[in-house]
Amino acid sequence: MFYAVLKVLVTRVSLLIYRPIVEGRENIPAHGPVILASNHLSFADSLIIPLVAPRQVSFIAKAEYFETPGLKGALMKAFFTVIGAVPVRRGDHRAAQEALDSALAVIESGVAFGIYPEGTRSLDGRLYRGKVGVGWLALKSGAPIVPVGLIDTPKLLPLGAKIPRLVRVTIRFGAPIDATKVAFPGEAVAGNARARRAVADAVVTEIQKLSGQDYAGVYNERPAED
Repeated sequence: MFYAVLKVLVTRVSLLIYRPIVEGRENIPAHGPVILASNHLSFADSLIIPLVAPRQVSFIAKAEYFETPGLKGALMKAFFTVIGAVPVRRGDHRAAQEALDSALAVIESGVAFGIYPEGTRSLDGRLYRGKVGVGWLALKSGAPIVPVGLIDTPKLLPLGAKIPRLVRVTIRFGAPIDATKVAFPGEAVAGNARARRAVADAVVTEIQKLSGQDYAGVYNERPAED
């Protein structure tokens, strides 16, 4: 209830001030599990998508956001809790799998879950190759994937900035993707590497159509910071 009231207030004020261009909201199912797979250009991305989506969207967030001491830490924890963020620790392969397991639990609870297939923010504006986690989640849960293309969010909140600028951004939600129809026949299972890769590639292809970014063709190996 608190989330719903806060979202209505924050959304109305934000939309009035920033007037974002939103396309394809009808592509997001009104109920049930769904994965929103987006390009990632700014820290603001995880704030913008929940604001304009017609339902609550949960994202994975660094555990440090929930554990920072003092007043700043308390405010950060309250903020990320309100927006439905899921705290996870980053690190080795085991930590990555634990993050996916946490994400799967959120999806299977019937809510919308946001993920960045690239893994981390793009600093040069290009779209990077998607990691197969999005394919694993979709094939494991059976949830449809709605690709999301964000445009101009780095102008809204440039790297290092603390206050958003008055910039009009665009958010495009694409048609839902059925992961089982993208994977090769007989391989549409989460445990199949080719199936996971096929889904990840298909999702990034649709994101590129929505965002208009140049495709880098390689992984974004920059150490994750957000």
